[in-house]
Amino acid sequence: MFTESKPGAFDKPVILQQGFRPFFLLAGAWAVLAMLLWMGSLAGLPVLPAGIDVLAWHKHEMLFGFAAAAIAGFILTAIPNWTGRLPISGWRLALLAGLWGLGRLAFLLAEELGPGAVAVVELSFLFVLMAAIARELISGRNWRNLPFLVLIGLFATGDLLVHLERLGILDAADAGYRLSIFVLAMLVALIGGRIVPSFTRNWLKARGVDGLPVPANLFDRVALAALALLVVAEVAAPDSPATASLALAAGLLHAWRLIRWKGFKVLSEPLLWSLHLGYAWLAAALVLVGLAGLGLLGDEGAALHALTVGGFGTMIMAVATRASLGHTGRPLTAGAGTTAAYVLVSVAAAARIVSPFAGEAALWVSGAAWTLAFGLFTVLYFPVLAGPRVEPKRPDPGTDPG
Repeated sequence: MFTESKPGAFDKPVILQQGFRPFFLLAGAWAVLAMLLWMGSLAGLPVLPAGIDVLAWHKHEMLFGFAAAAIAGFILTAIPNWTGRLPISGWRLALLAGLWGLGRLAFLLAEELGPGAVAVVELSFLFVLMAAIARELISGRNWRNLPFLVLIGLFATGDLLVHLERLGILDAADAGYRLSIFVLAMLVALIGGRIVPSFTRNWLKARGVDGLPVPANLFDRVALAALALLVVAEVAAPDSPATASLALAAGLLHAWRLIRWKGFKVLSEPLLWSLHLGYAWLAAALVLVGLAGLGLLGDEGAALHALTVGGFGTMIMAVATRASLGHTGRPLTAGAGTTAAYVLVSVAAAARIVSPFAGEAALWVSGAAWTLAFGLFTVLYFPVLAGPRVEPKRPDPGTDPG
C-alpha cells in the first residue's frame, strides 16, 4: 500500500496524491448533483439546458459520469498495490479529473457544441484513463490485472456506441448502454470476488472466529464465466429467452458464491456487511433481469435499476468508504452517518424497483434516498479525502484492493 514514506510522494496537494481522493469525491458530488437535476427536470423545473434529452442525459451521466469516476478512483488506487509503482498523482491526476469534468460540462452544453465536439471531449477521459492504466500495468509487468483494462475498454466502447448514435452513424445507443451496464456488473463480480472474502477473512481471523470464507476455486470461475457470457448475450440478443435464462442462472450462481463468503458472521461491522450487501444486490438484480426477460416480471427497467442503483450504488459506496478510511490511516469502522448512507442506497434501490407498480411517490422516495446517501458521503468524507493522512505508521492489509 502506498504510504508517506516513499520519496517524493507528498510534494503535491493532498487531493492530488492518490486517485481515490479526487475521484471518489467527484463521484459522490456528481451522484448528488446529477440526481437533483434529474428530479428537478421530472418536476418540470428548467434546471437542464433547453433541448436536452433528459432521460438520455440521466442514463449517460449515471454510467459515464458517476460510475466512471468511481471506477477511476478504485483502479488508480489499486494499481500501485498491484505493480509496486508510485501512484499517478499531481498534474497527471489533475488532467484526468479535468477531462472527467469537461465531459460532464460538454454533455450539458450538447446543443451549443454539437455531437461531434461532445463525443471528442466526453470520450477523452475514458481513453486517456485506459492509456494511463496500460502504461502502469505494462511498466510494472502486471499481466494478471490486464482483464481490468479490457473491461474498462469495453465500458468505454459502450460510451462510444452511444455517441455514434448521437452522430447519426449507427443505431447503437441501447447496445452501448447494455454493454456498459453488464461490463460494470462483471467488474463488480471481479472486484467483489477479491475484496469481499479477503476483508471478511481478515476480520474473522483477527477475532478468532472459525468457519472462514471458502477460497476461490473452480466454482468461482464458472460463476464469472456465466456472467461474461451474459455480457455478450445482452448485447447480441437482449430479447432472447436464452439470454434471460442465462441471467437467471448467473444470478443464482453469484448468490451461492456470496453465501460461501460467510457474510452472516460480520453483521456487527457495517464496513463489511455493506460489501456483502452490494454483492447481494448484484446477484438479486441478475435474477430479476432473467425473470423480466422471461416475462415473469412486468418491468425490465426495474430489474436494471436493481443492478445500477442497488448493485453498483451499494458497492461503490462500500468500496469508497472503506478505501477512503483505510488509505488515509483512519480506523476501519463505520460511524452512524456512513451506516445510514449504506441503508439509504438500498432504500433508493428498493423504491426504484417498486416505482412502476407503486406509483410516482416511490420514484421520489428513491431519488431522495439516493441524494441523501451520497450527500452524506460527500459531506462526511470531504475532510477525509481532502485532508492529510493520519497514523501513517499503522499499515492496514485490509485496504489493499488487489
